[in-house]
Amino acid sequence: MEKKKTFCRVCEPACGLVATVENDELVKLEADKDHPISKGFVCNKGIYGLEIHNDPDRLRVPLKRTGPGIFEEISWATALQEISERTLAIREQHGEGALAAYAGNPGAFNTLLGPSFGRLMMQIGVRKFFGSGTQDCANKFPGSEGVFGTRTLHPLPDIDQSDFILIIGENPAVSHMSFVSIPHPMQHLKDAEARGAKVVYLNPREIESANTAGSVTKIKPDTDVYLLAGMLNVVDTTVGFDTSVLDHGANVDQLREFIAEYPPEKVSGITGISAEDIRAMATEFANAPSACVHMSTGVNMGRQGTVAYWLLHMLSFVTGNLGRAGGNFYSTGFYDRAPAAGARLSEEFVDSPFGTHRKPGGVGIQMPGNLMPDYLRDPNEPVHALFVSSGNPILSVGGEERMREAIESLDLLVCVDIYRNATGEYADYVLPAAGAYEREDVNVTGLGLQFQPSVQFTGAVVAPGYERKPDWWIYEKLAQTMGLQSAFDHADEPDMWGRVNAMLKSRGHSIEELRDVEIIALERSTPENLYERIQHDHGQIDCYPQLLQSGVDRMSAIFKELESESSDQLKLISKRDSYMFNSWYSNVAKLKHGDRTDNYLFMHPEDAEIRQISEGGRVAVANQFGNIETTVKLTDDLMRGVVAMTHGWGQGKTSGMKVAQANPGANCNALLPSGRDSFEPLSNQSHMTGIPVEVTAAG
Repeated sequence: MEKKKTFCRVCEPACGLVATVENDELVKLEADKDHPISKGFVCNKGIYGLEIHNDPDRLRVPLKRTGPGIFEEISWATALQEISERTLAIREQHGEGALAAYAGNPGAFNTLLGPSFGRLMMQIGVRKFFGSGTQDCANKFPGSEGVFGTRTLHPLPDIDQSDFILIIGENPAVSHMSFVSIPHPMQHLKDAEARGAKVVYLNPREIESANTAGSVTKIKPDTDVYLLAGMLNVVDTTVGFDTSVLDHGANVDQLREFIAEYPPEKVSGITGISAEDIRAMATEFANAPSACVHMSTGVNMGRQGTVAYWLLHMLSFVTGNLGRAGGNFYSTGFYDRAPAAGARLSEEFVDSPFGTHRKPGGVGIQMPGNLMPDYLRDPNEPVHALFVSSGNPILSVGGEERMREAIESLDLLVCVDIYRNATGEYADYVLPAAGAYEREDVNVTGLGLQFQPSVQFTGAVVAPGYERKPDWWIYEKLAQTMGLQSAFDHADEPDMWGRVNAMLKSRGHSIEELRDVEIIALERSTPENLYERIQHDHGQIDCYPQLLQSGVDRMSAIFKELESESSDQLKLISKRDSYMFNSWYSNVAKLKHGDRTDNYLFMHPEDAEIRQISEGGRVAVANQFGNIETTVKLTDDLMRGVVAMTHGWGQGKTSGMKVAQANPGANCNALLPSGRDSFEPLSNQSHMTGIPVEVTAAG
């Protein structure tokens, strides 16, 4: 029996783990109590990584589909040769526009995957590149690009030193926060409250985090942008902007003119928060000795996430809290030049047949996922071949039926994954990737986002089982088989760590050193260092970015739409769950027991009573985009007019994942908008929260 240090690859904090290996098999995962960053913390998702690793439904060998639901095992040589030949033939017959790619969330936690996948797709000429980022956080990249001149500068909340902590659209007790890599965030928030800090969550429901620390101010879904504008209005007209920092800002007067249009009395009805409470919150934030603010998917997934992120930066800046202790700070990770890498990228937009959207390219900007079915079936340039890397667009992107129909129309679908998931059921070839504990890795995901910066290397805890291969190996072998440039051109066992080594050298370290010591805890940069990282040529924070002007115009139009909305309209939000993570954990048998075998619709009792719906009853949930049937649970944790479901269910047709298929639940993403006007044009972020729905008792 052997103990090996490693780290979790489920979410951004990358908490330290100790793996127990017996007879070359992974038999246990537990928290690393000696880890200098996570210090013995790991959540249940990390521990249940063992169940995923040992899942008998995991892919073992390359598969070829020979008929609907029928797959046969083939050799790697056959798979590589046939995929290469068919891809090149499609490109020869239809051109490069006939090729597309989709990259899923797990690629963010697999350091060597992205470069190899991207290089192969670029070499075969893929221009239509979709990804899960547009279902998650795409808004944050252009938001920071407009304000700081770079897509890779995202100030973190200095929770440990702050007197007022404002958390918007985020539930740290369940999701462990995003765009701030902080193990055990609830302990930090609990400690902050114990020393006298005020912790406030803005959310449409009474979230689990408030059971440990802080309180919830309820806000109507997808209206946070108006609250932020209203708070800025109050700060400007009462407390005043902090004059000691304004020399760092450009276009401050234009910001003032803009927020003057949104006094608290105007935004109160839209947000569901009284003007008095908006004034009190803004004044308390501005007058606190220090205050920090952070937002996540509850805002990102709305229609105006980029504009909201700009205004969040402004709230921190004009109150003097940006780049100061207890406010918001930039955390330099193991790559010192990360902010420069996200600067001076294309700001172009595309006038497509399906609406205007941001031109993909560079850090964080992908094709709109909600236009994937439209582009796949574009009559002028249809896609014939699609490569899906560790993704499941059929269930994770809005408009399930449209996506299924589009994917069925392909001549070639290649999926690389650890499971044959819902999308993989349609694949011509499904290739078995090594899992998190079967490959070397570095915790690259939190680069520039770590509350306490560090870098950790892990070797493969166990060798890849059966015929599984690391993702990078698969893509480099495909490139070699196609006669393209490949890491295998000069070595049978290529060194893939040159890029990471160059990044480490920017901080005076090397991959050799990291392999030897396994983890390096880095010194946290001073808060004031943020101003040195601004990438605009004028060196200032842009308080009214022209890049975002179309979002400002759209904000006014959406406000009028919300004003005219019926008072009894129900809005669907996503409810994060401690036992689900997208669709990753849907096949873990230990998590399917009691009431965890269905995806419930959560509803306020008064909304249910009006509709003659009872606890535990079956309900139909529908809108213009789709319809589902599920079981209702009543809770007054929700605001009136809000219903909630969890993302990641709907595996009824997924025969490759037996546990998930036996406990399918309903896919709430079938109700999400798809196609034209279903995404934010500034970032291509999908509209996934605050979705109008009708709920009736199932007949």
